[in-house]
Amino acid sequence: MRAPRADAARNRDQLLAVATRAFMSAEAEPSMRAIAREAGVGIATLYRHFPTRESLVDAVYRDQVVRLTTGARELLDRLPPAEAMRRWMDLFGDWIATKNGMLDTLLAMIETGEIAHAQTRDELLAAITTILDAGRAAGDLRSDVTAEDIAASLIGIFTVAPRGEREAKAGRLLDLLMDGLRPAARPEPGSRRPAW
Repeated sequence: MRAPRADAARNRDQLLAVATRAFMSAEAEPSMRAIAREAGVGIATLYRHFPTRESLVDAVYRDQVVRLTTGARELLDRLPPAEAMRRWMDLFGDWIATKNGMLDTLLAMIETGEIAHAQTRDELLAAITTILDAGRAAGDLRSDVTAEDIAASLIGIFTVAPRGEREAKAGRLLDLLMDGLRPAARPEPGSRRPAW
């Protein structure tokens, strides 16, 4: 009995990964049939795991949110806070890109209350705060910046970075944002500031 359940879990994980990639790269929402084909399974297998488009979108959306919330702590376990923050920003960009390929369904689900947008917002702000707090304690990140400041900046960056240029343009803008998040260096004693 264990083998079929393990196979089913693997199939579900595979479908979730393929759907995430499909949503991330699509200009418009891909069909369920296209996702099944990309995953190498029949449409019946896809519908067995995700009976509706909404159930698939919900699963991908929640999986991405979990990656962002757990990702904050996992990155801090491996990296200094400023570097963890920069890597987390890339994860956020992946989440935004994934949302683009399922936007119509997602917006409809938020409107009907199937997805609690406010709860997601709170979870993401908590993830940012976790990294900010570690950065403040280490002296890596400014103490006057809020999680809301960073979230608003990230949304702005990924809104203005076109899909084709996202990696290069968004990467440059994220690096500039990170420069602004670091505490200003104090001048050396006796050093003079420029006159301008």
